[in-house]
Amino acid sequence: MDCLTSRVIGTGSALPKRILTNGEIEQWVDTSDAWIRERTGIIERRIAGKGESTAELAAMAGRRALEDAEIVAESLDFIIVATFTPSSGMPSDACLVQSALGASRAVCLDINAACSGFLFALQMAHASICAGLAHYILVIGAENISKVVDWKDRGTCILFGDGAGAVVLGASDSFRHGILDFECGSDGERGAVLTMTSRQESKMAYLKMDGQEVFKFAVRKVPEMISVLAERNHLALEEIDWYLLHQANARILGAAAKRLSLSLERFPMNLDRYGNTSAASIPILLDECCKKGIFLEGQKMILAGFGGGLTWGSCLLSW
Repeated sequence: MDCLTSRVIGTGSALPKRILTNGEIEQWVDTSDAWIRERTGIIERRIAGKGESTAELAAMAGRRALEDAEIVAESLDFIIVATFTPSSGMPSDACLVQSALGASRAVCLDINAACSGFLFALQMAHASICAGLAHYILVIGAENISKVVDWKDRGTCILFGDGAGAVVLGASDSFRHGILDFECGSDGERGAVLTMTSRQESKMAYLKMDGQEVFKFAVRKVPEMISVLAERNHLALEEIDWYLLHQANARILGAAAKRLSLSLERFPMNLDRYGNTSAASIPILLDECCKKGIFLEGQKMILAGFGGGLTWGSCLLSW
């Protein structure tokens, strides 16, 4: 088959069993369920426990994506895991996933682009398939953010959750069903607004964020990159059926929809149940939407993420 592009042929996700509600958080930090809902749209999030490391969640999501794609793990040419909270420094979580799945042929690597990581990994996978270097690639976004959150910092501990989402990307000979374009970027000069630095004395790392700056960045950058992607592909925004955005904050999604003059109904959300799962948020949302059957053949959608680095990424595809 002559490959023109790549397409999503399977999706999967995995979430920890433990549910942490806003009501529980308000017992140890100065906040309230009502305040968290109003400011973020989050009601609860999942917290990883024993047997739910980043790699273990990634492997569960990957296995489900392979089952959905109806291919065996030995068919995979690459495994790419996007995460900023890997299970260990070495081996990579992608190698741990390979071992768990039995994907003996796959080349494995992790990438860290924070909340944009899944889009960056998807772009790498797409480029590899189009270059003829691979036929099937497993792309996973997985995080265990609860281990790096300072649970005394109410500015961050209310926002994040754990989980993993995955897609199997396969070669396609038709742009009718596949990835059409990407718009990605980075601004390292502004990296200080969202960081995770080590505390040597306790050997712990905590997430630190300038919430206002991140909010302003996201509200500006998301509509901008979506507009660039649409214009470059000669599409009106109204011709795009779905917008699957990184699930960081309901107010960010609402502001993006307003700036683009689009109905919020085109922006599926699940952050009320999972919070911000960073690189995992878009593939988890994609899997949930697929399982609900809301996507129709030939529909166009844009996936868009933003996060630490600072980084941003978006993908236009036809379902």
